[in-house]
Amino acid sequence: MWNFSAGPAALPLAVLERAQREMLDWNGTGSSVMEQSHRGKPFIAMAAQAEADLRRLMAIPDEYAVLFLQGGATQQFAQIPMNLAGEGASADYIDSGHWSQKAISEAAAYVRVNVVASGKADDYRRLPAPASWRLDPRAAYVHYTPNETIHGVEFHQVPDVGAVPLVADMSSNILSEPIDVSRFGLIYAGAQKNIGPSGLVVMIVRRELLQRTGRPMARIFRYAEQAANDSMLNTPNTWGWYVAGLTFQWLLEQGGLEAMAGRNREKAELLYQVIDGSDGFYSNPIERADRSRMNVRFTLRDASLDAAFLRESEAAGLLALKGHKALGGMRASLYNAVPVEAVQALGAFMREFARRHG
Repeated sequence: MWNFSAGPAALPLAVLERAQREMLDWNGTGSSVMEQSHRGKPFIAMAAQAEADLRRLMAIPDEYAVLFLQGGATQQFAQIPMNLAGEGASADYIDSGHWSQKAISEAAAYVRVNVVASGKADDYRRLPAPASWRLDPRAAYVHYTPNETIHGVEFHQVPDVGAVPLVADMSSNILSEPIDVSRFGLIYAGAQKNIGPSGLVVMIVRRELLQRTGRPMARIFRYAEQAANDSMLNTPNTWGWYVAGLTFQWLLEQGGLEAMAGRNREKAELLYQVIDGSDGFYSNPIERADRSRMNVRFTLRDASLDAAFLRESEAAGLLALKGHKALGGMRASLYNAVPVEAVQALGAFMREFARRHG
């Protein structure tokens, strides 16, 4: 069975099998990692190793703190302006689709939002050209969503926003390729696509930004407090942290992010070739230069065949291909844990389905 779910998404088989083996007796402790005190030496050592492995994978400079938080990326939509923007401040946002819209909506309660560019007029079929962005050099930060899981667009270069800190919601493309962390002020990602199970957020934040006063808030919401307490101001998501650590180890064993970038390009190219070579039986509405490698949208020329396509694909062991309810059609998510063989199987099914129904 091949899982193309957009999230919670497929985890590497080797990670699942190891978690299964260690479920009842983790590291010879006689209990599950979920039953371990987060203050105990075994868990603290595991947490430190997970951070070290992530720093190695992403070449994270020392001047950045790494946090393992809760609340999902959606909670960070509000927490980021609470932490980075003082009273009366403004922040620039790029509207590229569903999740950037959500971030804008939540942030508006805490900061004056300046939407510097939007793809809405084009139904988010392409990204707004950087030359059209109306950036404010006095903004507290610039926020963007490098990959939109629902609309299927992706920034393939890091935008140049000058001296203003760049904030990125990398929930769906973190660890899919190497990036220059020093280009960012803050990176955050919900875990359930390329990191691990849901309920965990990984954040990489320049330490100088932790000194910002921000807005009045409870200690639990203040990033500086979390950093000072090694992300254990309260009881963390111990299971999610543990599985994330296993995933980081798996990525290192696969050859790191350079190797993953090559695989992800190959997977996306395979699937887009099937769509583009179907003589219109399948179609993708996104500008080719802006197509996502992680989330491939497609529709059938005859929408009355959608139900048959989903029924037959599931019977063939191809899971979770139904598109988001807001847009319909189909969507295949090609995160790190989805192997090339899965995309080859999907492509073969799509060609055969088109042959029989075209």
